[in-house]
Amino acid sequence: MLTDNAPSATVRAAVIDTGSRRRPSVRWGDRLAGLAMAAPAVVVFVAMFIVPMILAFVLSLTDWNGYSLRFDFIGLENYRFAFRNPRTIDAAVFTAVIAVVGTILCNALGLALAALVSAPGRANTVLRTIFFYPYIISALIIGFLWSALLAPHGAVNGVLAGLGAGPVPFLTDPAFAKATVILTIVWAHFGFNMILYIAGIKSVPTEFYEAATVDGASRWQQFRSITVPMIAPVVTVNLVLTLVGLLKVYDVVLALTDGGPAASTQTIVYQILKDSFAQSRLGLGAAQSVVLLVITAAIGLAVTFARRGAERKVTD
Repeated sequence: MLTDNAPSATVRAAVIDTGSRRRPSVRWGDRLAGLAMAAPAVVVFVAMFIVPMILAFVLSLTDWNGYSLRFDFIGLENYRFAFRNPRTIDAAVFTAVIAVVGTILCNALGLALAALVSAPGRANTVLRTIFFYPYIISALIIGFLWSALLAPHGAVNGVLAGLGAGPVPFLTDPAFAKATVILTIVWAHFGFNMILYIAGIKSVPTEFYEAATVDGASRWQQFRSITVPMIAPVVTVNLVLTLVGLLKVYDVVLALTDGGPAASTQTIVYQILKDSFAQSRLGLGAAQSVVLLVITAAIGLAVTFARRGAERKVTD
């Protein structure tokens, strides 16, 4: 028996039917609003990334020299030449060394310094500023600066000569030059990693450290068992950003060694610029750029998925 306040079955059915008719229109309205808000970003992404990538692939199939109005389609010949060219292979190998060694050193140094200077205080604030400052300086300025310091007749060798020591071939010996380039790049980049790690460390709840201190855990045990697992997402971001960034490095090399001695410090991007403009082989440079893009994307995705798997194991 229905009471006076209870809705009839007919009323309930009408309400349900009305709601079912309104929900799709509401959903479509939300979708259209979302698409409208995302449209500017999508347009910029397509114009600045997708279109240039397509054009680069098309150019990689030609022998265009960069300024002539005439060019011929030569298929995959540029790709074949790039993979057979010893200069390109040497540049790719050195770029891989920079990316791997630089990523390890930048993250290790950045994390260590972040753990040391993350606490509040005026001294730590000054130290954070000093460590981060090289990152905001132009890479070309950094290259010229260290070139002046480490040149055969530079400031460092001048001091060594005053002390009676022989000059060190920082920029004239291939092995020394490669080490100099890598260490200079690390010096210029680790401050960025440090700042990200500091942000991650400050996001860890202090209750965990207080409980660990009560249990008698040392600072190192707290860092290993609490800090590192809690900032695992920050580690992933740092690894991907550093690795991808170092795969594209060329400006420090340009200012510091100009690819020498004997082309031993040329990176893949330096080689692409040299082939494209100095050698007027823009088709070849486009082919190398496409290969670099694919490799960079693959490495970035691989590192991301690997780190996510490690993060899940830690949380489990």
